[in-house]
Amino acid sequence: MIKILFVCHGNICRSPMAEFIMKDIVRKKGCADKFIINSRGVSDEEEGEPLYPLAFKKLDEKDILIEPHRARQITEREYHAYDYIIAMDDDDVRMLNRLLNTNNKIYKLLYFIGNNCNIADPWYTHDFEVAYEEIYKGCLALYTFLDKNNKIY
Repeated sequence: MIKILFVCHGNICRSPMAEFIMKDIVRKKGCADKFIINSRGVSDEEEGEPLYPLAFKKLDEKDILIEPHRARQITEREYHAYDYIIAMDDDDVRMLNRLLNTNNKIYKLLYFIGNNCNIADPWYTHDFEVAYEEIYKGCLALYTFLDKNNKIY
């Protein structure tokens, strides 16, 4: 079982988008039963809030299955329970390190495709299409990385 946790600031835009995109990829590849995929935020300010409406709209436009979602902050227990913690930007990495007092297992989403390792927060930019495209490419690259390194089967 491969356990992936996507993390962004508030867990209402980027990390749940990544969660649902990654779940869609592994479902289409026929190996969803080999994964546990979730998302969390580094902040508790959005705790309990649903997926941001424009993030919902973008996923719906792309025919991505959207499951019920309520924002939650990452816990130290979750940090230890997941194989991969994928942060959306440098600020999230810094906050994770402060919150969890560790530097061990934090990976940036776009590291796997050699981009700048930062997914701009569409809550601020209002560009959910760019966020979707970057997250999709990162998730696909993550799947390819796991597949090539025989982590899936």
